[in-house]
Amino acid sequence: MKQAIVFGAGNIGRGFIGQLFSESGYAVTFVDVDQPLLDALNRRGEYTIRLVTNERSEEVTVGPVRAIHAGDREAVAEAVARAEIGATAVGAAVLKHVAPAIAAGIERRTQAGVVEPLNIIVCENLKGAAATLRDLVRSALPINRHSFMAEHIGFVDTVIARMVPPLTPELRAQDPSLILVEPYKELPVDRAGFIGEPPAVVGMIPYAPFAFFTERKLYIHNAGHAVLAYLGYQACYEYGYEALADDDIYSQVRGAMEESALALTRKHHPPAGALEANIEDLLARFANRALGDTILRLGRDPLRKLAPSDRLVGAARNALAQGVTPTHLITGIAAALCFDHPDDPIAQESQARLRATDVPRVLAEVCEIKPGEPLFDMIVPCYWAVAGQRVC
Repeated sequence: MKQAIVFGAGNIGRGFIGQLFSESGYAVTFVDVDQPLLDALNRRGEYTIRLVTNERSEEVTVGPVRAIHAGDREAVAEAVARAEIGATAVGAAVLKHVAPAIAAGIERRTQAGVVEPLNIIVCENLKGAAATLRDLVRSALPINRHSFMAEHIGFVDTVIARMVPPLTPELRAQDPSLILVEPYKELPVDRAGFIGEPPAVVGMIPYAPFAFFTERKLYIHNAGHAVLAYLGYQACYEYGYEALADDDIYSQVRGAMEESALALTRKHHPPAGALEANIEDLLARFANRALGDTILRLGRDPLRKLAPSDRLVGAARNALAQGVTPTHLITGIAAALCFDHPDDPIAQESQARLRATDVPRVLAEVCEIKPGEPLFDMIVPCYWAVAGQRVC
């Protein structure tokens, strides 16, 4: 069979990319550090994905698969050398540890005279993730291998939109390899990142230019989830689908997504109705009770989500740049500043910064929004309107 390698056997690696590669005729090798999971995958040579919606549940078997511990550098390098397609889904901070293994595999491909391209789809929540991994791998290679890598190894950006919640401890105890996902399986990828023609992979759609899809994911999907989380927390809901059933919150979430959609339409000129259809699809998926997506998971790490180019502030800035007033996005930013979930250390850090300084300084340091800017003048009064409203 054709060979694929996936770094990361977690929610996205196993719950999305592994399925797509398997359905496209690849035998999939996972690389991870979770030994019980690796043992379960190797024992069965396959694993189960449970596709869940509000109406039904369906189990899909993915295989053949095998798994290698990331610490076994020889075996990992050999798997890279034999692979015809690859992916990473390890978390942006782990790419620096993956890069030497990929470099070792490229060295073996060079020595063996393998000239068929290896394209690696970089499924990380990081802007410019493919370029970051490419630079890390290049740094780990001898200089005389750089031209080989440039000619034969592609690094491909993508945006992951499938929702995969963490498995409960009870289900993991029953089967460490089981994973619950929604049925959605569209994988847009950056056509410009491939060496040669993109291979045929189920659900994979190459696009160029790719910036529109990156912004669509961040400023509509991620922004909508964030507004849902932070307003849902203010209203004392535990799950995202519960908050979405609240008419006031639904109106705010939809409004934020529509503000971004209007801005992206003016900026990128997508086909008529495309973003409206995307919003309808996302709202239906946000309402999926079977995923059990919590407000905590959707809202955790507010400092990152309030960063200047991220889903809230970035979306609001993009809206203003296109002549759209980001009223609902501003409400989401204000609610994010209020997020103080006791089980999120970053939320606690955010609140400590607010107590130690003030809102203007946090906006300047975290969001890079300065006094006198239109966003500043919109956010500050909204913050004081939202702060203190949470009474559970």
